Amino acid sequence: MPTSDIHAARRERVRAALAERNLDALLVTHAANRYYLSGFELHDPQCNESAGAVLVSRRGDDWLLTDSRYLDAARRLWPEERIFIYGRPAHSSMGAFLRGVIQGPLGFESDGVSHHFAGKLGEHVGLVPTIGIVAQLRYVKDQAEQQAMRRACALNHKVFAQIQEHLRPGITEKALAWEVEKLYRSQGASGLSFDTIAAFGPNGALPHAIPGDDVLADNSPVLLDKGCRLDDYCSDQTRTFWVGDAPAGHFTRALEQTREAQEAGIKAVGPGLPIAGAYEAARAVFERHGVAAHFTHALGHGIGLETHEAPSLGPKASGVFEPGMIVTVEPGLYYPQWGGIRWEYMVLVTEDGNEIL
Repeated sequence: MPTSDIHAARRERVRAALAERNLDALLVTHAANRYYLSGFELHDPQCNESAGAVLVSRRGDDWLLTDSRYLDAARRLWPEERIFIYGRPAHSSMGAFLRGVIQGPLGFESDGVSHHFAGKLGEHVGLVPTIGIVAQLRYVKDQAEQQAMRRACALNHKVFAQIQEHLRPGITEKALAWEVEKLYRSQGASGLSFDTIAAFGPNGALPHAIPGDDVLADNSPVLLDKGCRLDDYCSDQTRTFWVGDAPAGHFTRALEQTREAQEAGIKAVGPGLPIAGAYEAARAVFERHGVAAHFTHALGHGIGLETHEAPSLGPKASGVFEPGMIVTVEPGLYYPQWGGIRWEYMVLVTEDGNEIL
């Protein structure tokens, strides 16, 4: 199916959701959602600056809204007669336009715009806050998305193998992270899916450690959490290594417990199974070993156009796994005295179980 047809089909699914909610249209401002429905600009320039929005109408007369910087890019993807170029301030220009094309309640992504912007836009049109209309559609990946993520994941595995030669005493965390990025980019990735976490020794106890100038010492642990973006889709995997001849007993023990918890969590991932059950299965292993207090985060998360997508694999997760979902399963144990262990797989939910990518 041509790319434009894929985006059109996705917008048809949004229209069905609008009918259920009695909304005339939905203003899509979250960057990944905008791209999912249009192919336009996966990223915003900055967190306080937008590349535009997509207006999905129940009547099918959809619009791409952006500013003059993006006009040429928009023309390549969207019929020019359905492109609106707004001026400044955006909420005033956009609001006047929307007032002329909206015939009823306008849904907007209340988690995707600032309170100030929504308030100003609401002076022009009647707004109804919504959450998750497009995000829920993105839960399940189609075949093209799955293949893109397989490629991104395969490159991740390849770089894990290639980076081994750099795991030598004397390298800094920053240098290791840079080697990872170079390997990705030289082999086709458009970039990182998130900033690489390279943590030596006690720094591994920080789940989102920032690489610094710490030098890798002999006989110490290394936690490496990394991912790339390939064909717009993300990969995300963590491994924990011991650099030296004789892994410490506490390291080996924690690694074995973490891998056991991961295995239990993966067995609980399958069509129709409760999402929260995967977390509960993994945590039960840690509780049995008496180390659950050192497991401080959810079991994993959805992944796709963004590294962290819904659903979260936590104790309060709702819903069930569906075929086509791709999630991470990444239990960890963290000890400030010496470091941490995390081991992460990306897992595809299949019709009859799951597949580790």
